[in-house]
Amino acid sequence: MERVELPLVVEEFLSWTVAEKGRSPNTLAAYRRDLCAYWTWLSGRERTVLDVTHGELVEFVAGRRASDAAMSSIARQLAAIRMLHRYLAIEGERPDDPAADLEGVRVPSGIPKPLDESQVTSLLDAVIGTNPADHRDRALLELLYATGARISEAVGLSIGDINLDDRLVRLYGKGAKERIVPFGGSSARAFDDWFSTLGRARLIPNQWKRRGDAEAVFLNIRGGRLSRQAAWLIVKKYGERAGITDQLSPHVLRHSCATHLLDHGADLRVVQEMLGHASISTTQVYTRVSQERLWDVYRSSHPRATLQ
Repeated sequence: MERVELPLVVEEFLSWTVAEKGRSPNTLAAYRRDLCAYWTWLSGRERTVLDVTHGELVEFVAGRRASDAAMSSIARQLAAIRMLHRYLAIEGERPDDPAADLEGVRVPSGIPKPLDESQVTSLLDAVIGTNPADHRDRALLELLYATGARISEAVGLSIGDINLDDRLVRLYGKGAKERIVPFGGSSARAFDDWFSTLGRARLIPNQWKRRGDAEAVFLNIRGGRLSRQAAWLIVKKYGERAGITDQLSPHVLRHSCATHLLDHGADLRVVQEMLGHASISTTQVYTRVSQERLWDVYRSSHPRATLQ
């Protein structure tokens, strides 16, 4: 794909989202992709972010709706565009905000499909080897399910973020927000194996290639920090080995952690804090999942559940 050169005012906006709003590198990259596409559209109409009109933005949204793009992708792009134009108006780069009254895109609220507890057990039991990569994979899977960590939070961990004695891990979430999350005995044992002389120590290179790799909890086979893509493939690999045919991703383990906590009586506010949700409404989606699972069990187990 041809590289798009963004104008200075847009680059300044992107820098502002990091410095003032604390946006993560992943969010910044998504904003940049979305705004590059927006700038390409504007250039094709000989317009810029400083003179585009509200009517033209309505046309842009209509075109995006008519495309094959997912509603979630369109909504994310519009969020970046709205924020950009609000910034330009506040900074005095233009006298108005053409996106202020722009109609948004409704994204259907999908209910997460967590694994059931037996599937989680099968997934974790699928790691049966004893080489360094096996110890790493087991520790990673145990951590994702034990803490509900996002995959970016897991691969971003440094050794100092884990307290094995108290079984606590420090996670850095969206907006660089920090939270402390506990993990159980199974995860602790997996970390003990990973940090032993038979685990992480065997993947340490003679010389670290990048700053920060020496402190990384999870290493790849070349001794660098494990990437998000590699971690995603690890989850998929053991899902297939465990015979889990549903689409499996690290985020499904996060869903499963939250749902199972609620299934066993955890307080919603505690789960919110553990997952690092800014809003309780985000966590509440899991209560709907738990209620549906409760009804599924009831209908299949109670002898009079299906009587009319």
